[in-house]
Amino acid sequence: MRFAELAIRNFKEMWRDPISMGLEIGIPAGFLVIFWALGRSMGNESFFTPTMLVPGIAVFGFTFLVMFSAVVLAHDRESALLSRLLTAPLKPRDFILSYSLPYIPVVILQMALCFGIGAVLGLEILGNAGLAFLILLVMGICCVELGMILGLLFAVNQVSGVGSAIITLVALLGGIWIDLGTIGGVFYSVGNALPFAHAINGARDVMVYGAGFSGIATDFYWVLGYTVVFFALGIFLFRRRMVE
Repeated sequence: MRFAELAIRNFKEMWRDPISMGLEIGIPAGFLVIFWALGRSMGNESFFTPTMLVPGIAVFGFTFLVMFSAVVLAHDRESALLSRLLTAPLKPRDFILSYSLPYIPVVILQMALCFGIGAVLGLEILGNAGLAFLILLVMGICCVELGMILGLLFAVNQVSGVGSAIITLVALLGGIWIDLGTIGGVFYSVGNALPFAHAINGARDVMVYGAGFSGIATDFYWVLGYTVVFFALGIFLFRRRMVE
């Protein structure tokens, strides 16, 4: 089985569960509407505006992809399918790409839906929308690569627990619901050591303040660096599995 055939197989396998995929794509949009309405009812429209909410909600939605992609890979690994695939003339990076690429359309659909609903609710983008979209896209790919790592390290029944912990971690330390700068201390330091807050802050700086690439370069390269590291680590773990 060649790379393209494996990627197509994984894409079809992913969409055989339309309910899960529908929830994966729709949940972020649902959260956007809920928190926008909550902000209006509380009279706190400064933070709960669509422009402030969309980047955080998009990243929060990506964290569900971590668990979803990890479950698929862990299931294939435990079902011995992966062992059979390892006999194919493919390199470790081909396997990682073939399991990662099918999720990129999901990332794009999540963002498109969030931005679309945000536009209906009054989303205003002061800067380059493509730049905000780019940093969020890289963050989405980063989450998929993290899912590959978890899928190689943990069993299916373990992935759910680890994935839930990551979702909680991002919710608390990603700056989605509250500015990390107002918290300070260890939470601020840990949050800024991870890529999630950088993706959210970078996108918000573009959308709210009109920042250009130079203004978000640090945030962008921080997210990109994590993505490259996760991709390389996934290849390393796959290579170890090939020689076991």
